[in-house]
Amino acid sequence: MEISFPPEKRIRVIVNTDAKNEADDQFAIVHAILTPAFELHGIIPAHFGTGKSDTSMEDSYDETMLLLRLMGLEDQVRVEKGATGEIPDANTAMPSRGAELIIDEAMKDDPRPLHIAFYGPITDMASALLMEPRIEERNIRVIWIGGRQWPEGGTEYNLSNDVAAANVVFRSKLEVWQIPRPVYRRMPVSYAELLERVYPHGEIGKYLVEQTVEHNEARVDYAMELRSLGDSPCVGVMMHPDCGDWDMRPAPEFTDEMFYIHTLRNRPIRVYRNIDHRFILEDFFAKLARFARNGKPL
Repeated sequence: MEISFPPEKRIRVIVNTDAKNEADDQFAIVHAILTPAFELHGIIPAHFGTGKSDTSMEDSYDETMLLLRLMGLEDQVRVEKGATGEIPDANTAMPSRGAELIIDEAMKDDPRPLHIAFYGPITDMASALLMEPRIEERNIRVIWIGGRQWPEGGTEYNLSNDVAAANVVFRSKLEVWQIPRPVYRRMPVSYAELLERVYPHGEIGKYLVEQTVEHNEARVDYAMELRSLGDSPCVGVMMHPDCGDWDMRPAPEFTDEMFYIHTLRNRPIRVYRNIDHRFILEDFFAKLARFARNGKPL
């Protein structure tokens, strides 16, 4: 059975990903590509600072293109490079083709919200706002994997790679859905499940598992037979906004040390308190299996 979705009901999506930072972006990229309800307008490879690489955005670009080649989709998905580093300050953009893509899609006359999923730093959203302030009035939903626990905050990797950008976005009028660290870390999948549910499904399944094991062996200093797919909640909440419990809270701002500043001046944002990780994982496993078998997700 094939299921089709009327064009006017599909979900407008852009994915922004620091794809070569760890081993979880890859799963969330593939999941977004394989979700037929998504009208995917493009993928923006993002930087992830200089702590791991001096060419982190280019590394993310190369990884994104590798995933598309393994899926046989290299010429079917638009990819535009994001900023090479963080914005200099809260008033200065880091222009990029990725930020231009956000602006172009945001300014289109379309009644459907434009969902922009950020798996890493939020640099390109802040840059787009600074480059074209009119998009603040457009129908945009920013879904961000980032920030530490509420209400204190503190060190968190995605936020650390561009605190100024987070302040630009959180001070804006944009609709923001935040998935903070205590939530995105609750996406564990074991090696046994990966070997049974992912590895057998084509070159892309094989690669996803092998790069996960390779990453753990290189970065984790104890025996570890699991990975938390911490970017995949972005896909889950775009598919199903109630894929977790959430509260509306006044948007905070951030100190240089990444603690929350609760000024109570900013508009409310959606902050997720938990996530239905089994819904997200099972959906991914099913879509990957169907893609390997049929060349399409549904």
